[in-house]
Amino acid sequence: MPIEILMPALSPTMTEGNLAKWIKKEGDKVKAGEVLCEIETDKATMEVEAVDEGILGKILVAAGTENVAVNAPIALLLEDGEDVKSLEGFKLAVSSKQKAEEKEEVVATPAPSPITLPPSPTPAGRIKASPLAKRLAAEKGIDLARVQGSGPHGRIVKADLDKAPVGAPAQGVIRRNPIESLAIPNNNMRKVIAKRLLESKLTIPHFYLSIDVQIDALLKARAAINDKGAGAYKVSVNDMFIKAVALGLRDVPAANGSWTDAAIIQYNNVDISVAVAIDGGLITPVVRNADQKTLPQISNEMKDLAARAKAGKLAPEEFQGGGFSISNLGMMGIKNFSAIVNPPQSCIMAIGAGEERVIVRGGQMQVANMVSLTISCDHRVVDGAVGAEFLAAFKAYIEEPILMFV
Repeated sequence: MPIEILMPALSPTMTEGNLAKWIKKEGDKVKAGEVLCEIETDKATMEVEAVDEGILGKILVAAGTENVAVNAPIALLLEDGEDVKSLEGFKLAVSSKQKAEEKEEVVATPAPSPITLPPSPTPAGRIKASPLAKRLAAEKGIDLARVQGSGPHGRIVKADLDKAPVGAPAQGVIRRNPIESLAIPNNNMRKVIAKRLLESKLTIPHFYLSIDVQIDALLKARAAINDKGAGAYKVSVNDMFIKAVALGLRDVPAANGSWTDAAIIQYNNVDISVAVAIDGGLITPVVRNADQKTLPQISNEMKDLAARAKAGKLAPEEFQGGGFSISNLGMMGIKNFSAIVNPPQSCIMAIGAGEERVIVRGGQMQVANMVSLTISCDHRVVDGAVGAEFLAAFKAYIEEPILMFV
């Protein structure tokens, strides 16, 4: 009997994904461990490996299909001794979602009547279409006014949309220039980001603490470290911020936790999530045990994680978890900003641009390189005193970077 290959859940929060590409084609031999296809999740495009051996008998979900539910069959695998004839009559389990959509297409046919009355005229401007057809037309940009319905009394059903022109305007309708208004479909990543950020702002009691730090000593230390590296690494200011945050959390573990209704979970490991902008959204690869790593190790690891994040090649464990996030927009010229807490974490640090400022020391004015930063905190876990204590520890490492090596 053919084996169903199901849409895998590639992360704990994944409910659906896009089938980006088939690596194997129908009729190909498949060995366990070989890559079958590529799945686009809310965070990355990932390769899916075969669990069983056999022949790829039939592909059920074409490449490019979006919003495929987890555990939905995507292909059939023939075992040894089976041929394509075994696929005849093979029935797949229909999901409740599919049943609901199919139900929308079912139109009850009344029993024959001795007298057949003509259908009542359709009110001007009204278009007969099933609820599913209306929803799909809206998603695909299809103008139902230009679609010929094949259902009862000319009702438009799902099958009619396959032959319909996409985005074609109805007669007498003047559309704006597409340059003026452009609909960009939301990918899975953007949908998940929107959902999580809305949930965060609605359910987490945010409060914010801001400080300025002087980075002149840090810049000198960075230059000396990179000179000694002789090209083996190139530590960035952001790498040093990651290290300072990690050491600050080691010193103030109360800032390294998450809220649950039963208890506050305090993490033993210091894992730092770092925001990386990618096409269509944002991802936060995690530097594990950052307090225990050297600056060159953090630098090389971040370069690798960022490069693979932008290529959509991160494994789930490389961007899930983490106890504290960093978002740095300083390289884009942003002076200061406040970020949204990334649940279930309790803090995120927003780092602004480094700039020369006039400061007063001992009654004398002098020029110094300064950075403004803000931490957003979940007040249920990190109150004002804990947040201030963490920032004091962090600032000490930034302004006296030799402490990072003690």
